[in-house]
Amino acid sequence: MIGLILQTSCWAGALCLLWKYCKQIFLKSPLDNIPGPPRDTFLYGNLRQILHRRAWPIYDQLTETYPGVLRLAGPLGHRILYVFDPVAMHSVIVKDQYVYEESRWFIKFGQTFSGDHHKKQRKLLNPVFSIAHMRRMLPIFYQVGHKLQLGIEDRVTGRDGPVEVDILEWMGRAALELIGQAGLGYSFDPLVSDSADEFCHALKGFQPLLMQLNFLRRLYPYVPDIGTPWMRRKLVDMVPNKTVQELKRVIDTVHERAVAICEEKKRLLLLGDDSAFEGKVGGGKDLMSVLLRANMAAAAEDKLPDEEIVGQVATFVAAAVDTTSNALAMTFSLLGQNPHVQQKLRQELLSASANGRDDIDYDTLVSLPYLDAVCRETLRLHPPITSAFRETRKDIVLPLSEPITGVDGTSVREILVPKDTTVIVGIYSSNRNKAIWGEDALEWKPERWLADLPETVSEAKIPGIYSHFGLKFSQLEMKVVLALLLVRFEFNLSDKPVGWNLAGIRFPSVGDSLKPSLPMVVGAYGAT
Repeated sequence: MIGLILQTSCWAGALCLLWKYCKQIFLKSPLDNIPGPPRDTFLYGNLRQILHRRAWPIYDQLTETYPGVLRLAGPLGHRILYVFDPVAMHSVIVKDQYVYEESRWFIKFGQTFSGDHHKKQRKLLNPVFSIAHMRRMLPIFYQVGHKLQLGIEDRVTGRDGPVEVDILEWMGRAALELIGQAGLGYSFDPLVSDSADEFCHALKGFQPLLMQLNFLRRLYPYVPDIGTPWMRRKLVDMVPNKTVQELKRVIDTVHERAVAICEEKKRLLLLGDDSAFEGKVGGGKDLMSVLLRANMAAAAEDKLPDEEIVGQVATFVAAAVDTTSNALAMTFSLLGQNPHVQQKLRQELLSASANGRDDIDYDTLVSLPYLDAVCRETLRLHPPITSAFRETRKDIVLPLSEPITGVDGTSVREILVPKDTTVIVGIYSSNRNKAIWGEDALEWKPERWLADLPETVSEAKIPGIYSHFGLKFSQLEMKVVLALLLVRFEFNLSDKPVGWNLAGIRFPSVGDSLKPSLPMVVGAYGAT
């Protein structure tokens, strides 16, 4: 009798799970009236197409074909909404952000390896991205930038002409040291050896590994939690997949260093005296010290557990390093393709720095018009993060800036988005939308930022792309590196075939390789 009850309970549970994840096959949805491309296969929907490493032509086609919103097919009949309409984006990212939360696969993946998802973190981190804090950090940026300058100079000088340098590797090392000193009060890399240490290599290998597991990661929420986190990690150890095991090794490397940083900071803070930070990197004003100090002073119910702070450190470092370094790599690549732009920017920087003899002060650096235009145009046309995945936590109405024509021929002015719908925010498509940026939207033209932008740009009020503090922090890093390197070196493309890979954060590689790399030919400026 007991066996029959257990058997019945197991079957009932299995049927409930089957219905939960397959009901969209049988039920009608308001999204069925939204136009979109045909699905590739029933099992994968359109996911394999849009997650392919070289899916750029597919995104360009979607941007050209559909007016701001479209329906994609997800796995097993699930529906996905792809959005780049500016009003709809504002609803998802700003107005209704707590309805459109990060996808379950993103949250659950992060919980397994780096602590729970928590909104409290945002409030604690905001002071570190203030203008006043960035102004104080500029000397640290220059200190790291000069080390980078000397490191590349050692590889270039004394040679018979320009030499090939992996720009991505050097940008990754510099970005890690910049965020390490200014953000965490920790020095990762003195930038003097020929190659980075294990920690930097681990960080640069993170995105390629995630890219290879793109589809599996999105199935992760449908795997039930079994036992304790310790037990689940042991189960991961048993997965017979080389990529999974390499990703686990990378995450463990990052986690161990994050734990060491946090423990050292806590030790200094518990001394209760600012003099404990004298002579230390960051002087106790870095992101990690601010976060830990605020957490220690918080009420008991508001405190974050140590493992969550460790997770925040690991996540912040990984994201900050890849976004900044890959954006810098893209900028140098574009300057190599457009030598006239490179020379024009170099002349602006030489004039502002007494022919490269002086560091440019903060107010001048952030207001140099052509430098700002080059950075903005690069981030517009080639954003490091091309899309953001969200899921609706309840039914909600999504407004549109312009009506679209539904599959049934009716005019659709707003869309009822059911609970648990995956919504992809198309940053890449928004930045290339000709209806907003004009017919030259696909061209890299820094000059567009030197004149009045089309009214459609200001009217669109695209959220969170050109104004938030995190971006300004990254842009300041970019500007310091560009200001120091362009007055000393000339950058040209190599003859190796470089392609950019679609991933959580886009990255370059040579040929069919998945190893992040951007070889460029670098020579001393003015050398004959």
